[in-house]
Amino acid sequence: MAKIVSLITQKGGAGKTASTNAITVCLKHRGYRVLCVDFDPQGYLSFSMAAQHNKPTIYDVLRHTVKCADAIQHTEVADVLPADGLLGNFPYEFTGAGSERLLKEALRSVDTLYDYILIDSPPELGALSANAVIASNVVLIPGLSDGYSLQGVIQVHETISRIKQSLNPDLVLGGMFLVRYYPREALSKTTWETAKLIAAHLGMPLLETRIRHSNTISKVMTTLQCDMVRYAPKNNAVRDYIDLTDELLRKGVL
Repeated sequence: MAKIVSLITQKGGAGKTASTNAITVCLKHRGYRVLCVDFDPQGYLSFSMAAQHNKPTIYDVLRHTVKCADAIQHTEVADVLPADGLLGNFPYEFTGAGSERLLKEALRSVDTLYDYILIDSPPELGALSANAVIASNVVLIPGLSDGYSLQGVIQVHETISRIKQSLNPDLVLGGMFLVRYYPREALSKTTWETAKLIAAHLGMPLLETRIRHSNTISKVMTTLQCDMVRYAPKNNAVRDYIDLTDELLRKGVL
């Protein structure tokens, strides 16, 4: 049975989709069977993995018009359950009892086919993110190397804690990690020290690996839509994601 991991942020631009893509690819290169689920109506993860348009999506799966296995696309990057703008209807269309567990139920039919399922949730703390957290065994929180992003981490932690207490008591908070880190800049170093204090205050793990800034990650995801480990194995940010994945595996988070 797959371990299900969701990546959650309070706002966009915090490296959530890039991190989902990168960890998926790194796990795949470690020989694991990995599925990533695009649960963001913007569909950036689907695009980054070269998913085909006009094919069934997670929205169709939730509406029970397509089986989950039939909506999975097997791209050169990884297996992906894609999303599109129609997923934005979710909070208005699915309002009945049990709607908060729809993603969990949908993934149940494929969780024996994979070792890991990674969920890219939308950059907001609403019904979609709640579904992602409830479906997960582990939650990871990426944060930008600035003070504003760390404030968002506190809000995310509070939301996850409430969901854990009431709806998913076995959920593990795998920790937060910093992205777009500039080792030589004072702001990044200050943010790292602040992140330590926040993590200690919240009783939340802070992962040691920091993801350095790199334009190559954006190029891989938006222009090339390819496997970043294969394309740029020596790139600093790619190496950091490899190290982050190894850290998560070594610590038993994954």
